[in-house]
Amino acid sequence: MALKLNTSPCRHKTRQHIGGLAKDISGKLKAANEVEKLNKNARKRITDAKLAKDFQAILNDFQNAQRISAEKEATYAPLLHVQVSSIQETDALQVGGESQERYYLLAQQRRQELIQLENEVVFNEAIIEERDQGIKDIQQQIGEVNEIFKDLAHMVREQGIMIYDIDSSIGNTHSTTTQANVQLVRAANSQKANSSLICWLLVAFGITIIIVVIVLVLVVP
Repeated sequence: MALKLNTSPCRHKTRQHIGGLAKDISGKLKAANEVEKLNKNARKRITDAKLAKDFQAILNDFQNAQRISAEKEATYAPLLHVQVSSIQETDALQVGGESQERYYLLAQQRRQELIQLENEVVFNEAIIEERDQGIKDIQQQIGEVNEIFKDLAHMVREQGIMIYDIDSSIGNTHSTTTQANVQLVRAANSQKANSSLICWLLVAFGITIIIVVIVLVLVVP
């Protein structure tokens, strides 16, 4: 099953499918980002920013796999030419070394071998051409992924600024709230002190009046 899947058409189809998914997801993230700009839903935008970062990491792994695949394709393709050339040289040496008596029969055999060899050369050239096209497709997809990276980086950068603004606002709000609480505590303490002072003044005033009344009662016959 693994050998059936490890063919050039299957690899090409898989790369195309993954590339299509990457474009689709990137487009949906961009659309969601534009909608959230209008709605100004901070929590949703933070979630979208995290999704964009996770998607960036996945794309990075996919891009690394594409580069490795392109390198393997490029290094494997020239080996087919070397193998075919070595076979041709070996056949030529074998034909030259045969005796005259068996030359006719061997010539027929070599003719069949050369026809088979030519077919193999054509087949190998087709494989090389197919792999070259696969390398071009990979390089094109790497370029497309790079463009998606740029869009995601822009979105993440925008979301990062927004998140920083939210954190800054939360920090400022917390600082303002703390200062307000301190002022309220001071005001409450001041109010309690003023209330206590008024109570003491009233008590002192009441005692003074009582003393004056007592003095008047004692002085007046």
